[in-house]
Amino acid sequence: MQLSKYSHYLIRKFLNHLTIEGKKEKAEKILVFAFLDIYEKQKKDPFLVFLKAIENSRPFVEVRSVRRGGATYQIPVPCREKRGTSLSMKWILENARKKKAVSFSQSLSHVLLESSKGLGECVKKKDLFHATALKNRSFTHFRWF
Repeated sequence: MQLSKYSHYLIRKFLNHLTIEGKKEKAEKILVFAFLDIYEKQKKDPFLVFLKAIENSRPFVEVRSVRRGGATYQIPVPCREKRGTSLSMKWILENARKKKAVSFSQSLSHVLLESSKGLGECVKKKDLFHATALKNRSFTHFRWF
């Protein structure tokens, strides 16, 4: 399997998040092995699993701190699509790095499968973001930007 088949902009963006110290080929190899692992486990197109994982862990609302009258308020703000996608990719990689598996590609495939099913830490983090925004929705009148 080669990633040239999947030259989607989200794959390229994910590879850039995955790359450490400029070693993009190594990152690409990790992603290919993770995709192969997903295919062996699910017998589904790994690209569709990847897209579903990003979609399930992407936040739609985030909170920003704004200082008004000597107090700091957490104000819910709609999250742009690019920012939400980037956050979900960062969360997926962060959780894959936390997991202890035989290899990083296996832990990445495990996190991607969990997120695609709507389970796992990434989806919990998104729900936590939304819950925080919901708690602070009374402060939306402070938002002027």
